[in-house]
Amino acid sequence: MADDGTTNITLDTAALRVLAHPTRLALLNRLRQQGPATVRQLAARFELDSGAASYHLRRLAAGGLIEEDTERGTKRDRWWRALHRISLHDPATSPDAAASRAYAQAVALADGEMLRRAAAEVVPVMPDEWFAVSGFMSYMLHLTPGELDAMKGELAGVVERYRDQQATIGSERVAVNLQLFPLLDDEA
Repeated sequence: MADDGTTNITLDTAALRVLAHPTRLALLNRLRQQGPATVRQLAARFELDSGAASYHLRRLAAGGLIEEDTERGTKRDRWWRALHRISLHDPATSPDAAASRAYAQAVALADGEMLRRAAAEVVPVMPDEWFAVSGFMSYMLHLTPGELDAMKGELAGVVERYRDQQATIGSERVAVNLQLFPLLDDEA
């Protein structure tokens, strides 16, 4: 894994394999988004028993993605924190196609779970001013692989411009999920 110095990590094959499990991906994303947490807190949040949560956290730590936060808690109440803010993975450069696909599948499952939670827990109580500017969009386009790659780069550039903004009064964490993939069906 390479750390580019800006709290990003480019996932190597070992990290892809660790993250090829939706629960681990969800735990890592929670630590990244909301900061350090205990096994007990994470287990409750994801409806896991403490043993399962602890197992997944140890796997994430072995993969170099999280570490124990020794400045907090006790031996009985261990805290964990993410080591990087963003995982980067480009399937085109992956030396292990199977690990790359397994990771992509885990990302899709984790994003699906996040959307399910948003539908059940966030959308019904979202303040009107935030609901009015939210976007729930689904487009079906006809593109070549080259056009899809170009679009992916352009969209990533737009997100990159906003990514490092500091929180200000009135700002909230905003989820931005982009999935770009062919449907591979016979219907046009």
